[in-house]
Amino acid sequence: MARPLPPAPDAADGGREVLREWAAEGGPLAVRARVVLLAEDGVRDAEIARRLGISRQTVGTWRHRWQSAGLPGLEQRPRTGRPATVDEAEVVTRALLAPGGSGAGRAIARELGLSHATVAAIRRRWRLTADAGPGPHVPTVPPLPGPDVWVLGLYADAARAVLLAGTRPRPVAGPGPAATVIGEDVLTGLGNALEERRPAGRPEPHPHAGASPAAPGTSAARQLTAGKTSDRQLTAGGVSDRQLAPDGALAAFLAAAAEHHPDIRLHAVTLWDESAPEQRLPPPEGPGPSRHLLPARCSWRGFLRAMVALDSTSHPESSRRVYLDLIAALQQAEGPVGWLRESVAGHLRGPRTAAAAAPDGPAAGGALPRTASSSGVNQIDLGSFNECVVIEAVRLSGTITRGEIAHRTGLTQQSVSRIARSLLDRGILVEDAQRRATSGKPRTPVRLCGSAAHALGLHIDPEVITAVVIDLDGAIVCTCTRPVSAGTEPGEFVAQVVALGREALEKARGAVREDGFLGIGVAVPGPVDIASGTVLDPPLMSAWKDLPLLYLLQDHFPCPVIIEKDSLAAAAGERWIGRDRRARDFAYLYLGTGVGSGLYLNGDLYRGVSANAGEFGQLCAVALGRVGPDGKPELLPECNPPASVPAAAARLGLRAAGIGAGAGGSTAAYRAVGRAAAAGDPAATAALREVAGAIGRGALGLVDLLDIDLIVLGGPFFTDDTASFYLAEIGRIVNDFPQARRLRQVEVEPSVLSAEAAAVGAASTIFHATFTPRLRGRDRA
Repeated sequence: MARPLPPAPDAADGGREVLREWAAEGGPLAVRARVVLLAEDGVRDAEIARRLGISRQTVGTWRHRWQSAGLPGLEQRPRTGRPATVDEAEVVTRALLAPGGSGAGRAIARELGLSHATVAAIRRRWRLTADAGPGPHVPTVPPLPGPDVWVLGLYADAARAVLLAGTRPRPVAGPGPAATVIGEDVLTGLGNALEERRPAGRPEPHPHAGASPAAPGTSAARQLTAGKTSDRQLTAGGVSDRQLAPDGALAAFLAAAAEHHPDIRLHAVTLWDESAPEQRLPPPEGPGPSRHLLPARCSWRGFLRAMVALDSTSHPESSRRVYLDLIAALQQAEGPVGWLRESVAGHLRGPRTAAAAAPDGPAAGGALPRTASSSGVNQIDLGSFNECVVIEAVRLSGTITRGEIAHRTGLTQQSVSRIARSLLDRGILVEDAQRRATSGKPRTPVRLCGSAAHALGLHIDPEVITAVVIDLDGAIVCTCTRPVSAGTEPGEFVAQVVALGREALEKARGAVREDGFLGIGVAVPGPVDIASGTVLDPPLMSAWKDLPLLYLLQDHFPCPVIIEKDSLAAAAGERWIGRDRRARDFAYLYLGTGVGSGLYLNGDLYRGVSANAGEFGQLCAVALGRVGPDGKPELLPECNPPASVPAAAARLGLRAAGIGAGAGGSTAAYRAVGRAAAAGDPAATAALREVAGAIGRGALGLVDLLDIDLIVLGGPFFTDDTASFYLAEIGRIVNDFPQARRLRQVEVEPSVLSAEAAAVGAASTIFHATFTPRLRGRDRA
């Protein structure tokens, strides 16, 4: 053991008591005080450095300054360029959102003016390093239990702000780069929005100021009066304590949170609390969120940023949309804000075993892999971008020789031969009958092997759900449908979707190889949060608001699952199955329960920033000048053909069987109008042309905006009886009215897909994501 330090010049004047106070209070002097106290107890420098997470040089520096100058030596400011205090949470935020690589820590140190050792120590303390064990660890007071931390809510009024976190004990790997980076703009906006809730003129609160739990003996049963927040009345010091919002609102918020998130441990972390002591919330009796204070070395703003970054990098469903909603709630509320995110209980359970997932499911027979480790995309195991290029060339051509592949792709003959040989060995390609050549040996063309890969497509519509299994050639192996009601409770609706998917897989069991099943594509009405797989608020399915569909389905199908907007999925299927007929830019108009559009531009689907491109109804409303009383573009009835066509036909005088009361729903009525139009009825014909004209005005906007020359029409309500009317009317509008009509002829063609366009397209998104060559692929969970 090292020899204890000799007494410092002011040790006899209570220096050790001051050191103990510094060590207990935290802040910039705490480490220096702990160095001296440990050294005076005879602890070696190396052990002190290990315990405190600092370098041995730092330990020696503060020991010598204590010996030479006492307390003033420890109070000396650090050298120029280094901050006086370190906000650990800001280091954590930058570490989480920085690009990977060994240089990230040094880059953060340079940016914040810290030593690399300091940054490394903070990352170890929060367990953000690869060798730190189960993590991360959030060192609140007391620390948050469990390595898997979620942000589940936020309460804020003029007196206090409380962040609601959730944990589960399942060990997870250290967080890596986010699938969708939350963005500095969101973090800054969130901090600014919460800052505006604080009383004007109040100084930045100390992390532990006024936030400690009530002292022992405080009655937890004391009833706190609830009331509305009074208007802010500014005084010289800000808002007086008696004018701050009462604590009943916070108590109600925590009670609501426990009910909203019943299957996860909740923890209330006080960001600041400037209320009077008698207004502070007592500790709970029995179950309820535990209470925590900020870490000693974190500001409230830095801690909030770190928690959001940690949540977003650990959980893809904690996307920008979640925190943009929180910012909006903070900015729009007049009084206290109690924001709770959608329930995450459905996908916080532990991994399901094969037996627990579906003891009687179709996969027991081999149609679907039932192990949690299955990954269909990895089973195909495409080795390079060039392999995808070769597959794309074969797919577009149907059958093609190796020489033709080299000519079309620009690859060398040797590269094409090597790649083709590998794909033949893996069963993705097969050889066709030899062709005679004018000179040299006969050429053997290749084509895709349809049975090499299969995918399940699910289409969710307000009136019907459809499941199809297709092979790599786009051939439908089996189809299942089930009528539903848009008002069905979400849990029951999801159960029906799962049952239909299993039924389709059971039917396809003999045709689908287990090692060639790639996954499930799901087409849903928009808008949808692709990052989290959450259906937000589809206009015709009000019961589905903020439904985490992706994670509910992954709980039943342990294989890759992709969520896509129905119109975008239909466009993907059109491109995949249309082969060379769809090898150029086009817009797909999907006529379902609502009209959407899918755009295929520059060789790939165009999804937009939020993957919700193609909201076609508003474009039609703008083109027709239809605006509602609130100033928003009107939700056009014409953009819901099964409802608008029968209504227009009845208004124009059609009296046909299947139209009117008791007709069996809008689908039956629509089909009755289609039959009447095909038979030449003028009212039915006029109704279809009226609706087609409204859709055509929206298509005109697409043509002028994108300068495309191909419009594809499809969907369940683009039927044989009605197709000619849509094609003729929309074709007339997009060719007669565009500004550049002298430079192009716009083709309007029927889809190559059947009425199950969205379901087939949903399955095709799996193939599209696996085989389509792209330099920057779509991120998949």
